[in-house]
Amino acid sequence: MTQQPHWNWQDPNWPDWRFDAGRLAAFEDRFLLGSGRLLGAWQHLAPETKDQLKIDLLSDEALKTSEIEGEHLDRASVQSSVRRQFGMSVDRRAGPAEAGIAELMVACFNGYGEDLTQEVLFHWHQLICAGRSDLAAIGGYRTHDEAMQVVSGPIQKPKVHFEAPPSAAMTYEMTRFLGWFGATTLPALTKAGLAHLYFVCIHPFEDGNGRIARALSEKALAQALGQPSLLALSRQIEKQRKGYYDALEANNKSLDVTDWLIWFSETALAAQEYSIALIDHLIAKTQMLDRLRGQLNARQEKALIRMFDAGPDGFIGGLSARNYIAITGAAAATARRDLGDLVTKGALMRTGERKGTRYWLAL
Repeated sequence: MTQQPHWNWQDPNWPDWRFDAGRLAAFEDRFLLGSGRLLGAWQHLAPETKDQLKIDLLSDEALKTSEIEGEHLDRASVQSSVRRQFGMSVDRRAGPAEAGIAELMVACFNGYGEDLTQEVLFHWHQLICAGRSDLAAIGGYRTHDEAMQVVSGPIQKPKVHFEAPPSAAMTYEMTRFLGWFGATTLPALTKAGLAHLYFVCIHPFEDGNGRIARALSEKALAQALGQPSLLALSRQIEKQRKGYYDALEANNKSLDVTDWLIWFSETALAAQEYSIALIDHLIAKTQMLDRLRGQLNARQEKALIRMFDAGPDGFIGGLSARNYIAITGAAAATARRDLGDLVTKGALMRTGERKGTRYWLAL
């Protein structure tokens, strides 16, 4: 009996990926339909709202793609760096990690249509590893002789989740990958998901492979749409981080990757739904504040903006009178009057009684 290869790249047919396109067709249709909805909603935003959404979305993606790898960055510094990349005014300096990932996010957003080359990938790697001094190769493929392994567990008894091709094969493998990325005409989700898996299976860099793979997925989606996808992809992946790593591991031993592509497609569609909800939320914010202009006191306006800033998911558990007092500094009696007035004006809905009373945006 012929022994099966342990890792997918050891298969004689590597990298001849196999998948059931029929099982992916419905996901592709939903993605294109959702992209139309997303673009339609985006076009209804005022220019200044579009700018703020770009900053918020790309900053959040920068933070989340780093958190997936266990790196926690400073949100304000990332936002400041994103603003700087768009040529906007900033009021603080950022550390190298925050500045680097912010530049990568904006480069992918603005330059989605540019060809993917080795030089582009090397530049991305330099951005991700800005400020690092523990890597032998920054802005170049790995060259070490020892095996590149993804491991977990104690040092004395590690669990090997994956072993990538040897460093000596990187130039050859990446030349094939770049040729595939530039030439393939697969549907959007299929190409984006496959690019992600293909890249991390090669694992060409000492570190940063996951962040670059997610950037590649975003680039593939944007190229398929002819515009930035506006997807909160890393946000969605971070929410199900264990499932993400489990899905990658379950698909690194075979060239049949239908299950991975289904997982990726479901995740991308959930990210798209969030982005649609976020834009709808911003439109609702603009409409409500326009409708109530001149009818709110400063406390009420501050509280409403704070509630909108919590995003489509809103305040966990709703807004309480105690929250309102903390946000506005109002006295208890004033808070009750303000909140009652906001309900009367149709800005908030009230649920519960007494200490259990909670307020929600009336959208």
